[in-house]
Amino acid sequence: MRRSFETSVVSDALGVIPARYASTRLPGKPLASLAGKPLVQHVWEKARAAKRLSAVVVATEDERIARVVRGFGGEVMMTSATHATGTDRVAEVARDRREAIVLNIQGDEPLADPADIDTLVDGLVADDAAMMATLATPLHDRSAADNPNVVKVVCDAAGRALYFSRALIPWPRNPEPLEESASAPRAVWRQHIGLYAFRRPFLLEFASWPSSPLERTEGLEQLRALERGHAIRVLPARGRYLGVDTPEDLVRVAGALGAPA
Repeated sequence: MRRSFETSVVSDALGVIPARYASTRLPGKPLASLAGKPLVQHVWEKARAAKRLSAVVVATEDERIARVVRGFGGEVMMTSATHATGTDRVAEVARDRREAIVLNIQGDEPLADPADIDTLVDGLVADDAAMMATLATPLHDRSAADNPNVVKVVCDAAGRALYFSRALIPWPRNPEPLEESASAPRAVWRQHIGLYAFRRPFLLEFASWPSSPLERTEGLEQLRALERGHAIRVLPARGRYLGVDTPEDLVRVAGALGAPA
């Protein structure tokens, strides 16, 4: 049975940046130097520039990260080292807070657009039926669409997620591209951008659920909400997103910033 969640008028929103030291592919990733600053500081500065957040907290399990965050003036909360996901870490922070909306702002997205963060808050406020919201951007590159590391999303006519997948969705039955026209626009895929806004009660409930079959199959935790019948609002992302998972990614992002890594 679906549980009913409070959808009261939102007066404030909390941004949480999960920052885990023990990254498999890039250990100490939040502290990696990017254009003269640690990666986590870039993300924090983008979150602080958003107009709809009343506070920004970095959530970490490592005192080295905590010291750096305090050093540049950020608020930090020490969290458990056993969390399986960033959302679990965000939920731990949310348990001690009272903001009605809580955002999971990925700590490896230094190009996050403050306007997109505001869009997430406003989009959730505007849709009483949605318990969470996320972002997507058009994906025209077939090679990128075929990449399982690029997550795709398909939505209904109201802009709510039908499914997220690492596979190519929707699948083009006719491989030959159709000529684009006003009556038959060329189909494009949509790339999911992994920033999330949650209603606080729903976030705490979400974090208490066991992982779901589709979530385990795809390795995508947002499917846990869809499998339980909850709506995820998908909003258009304005910014350009280049996540950091490897040293090579640092070089690419530094180029996007116009600075050496």
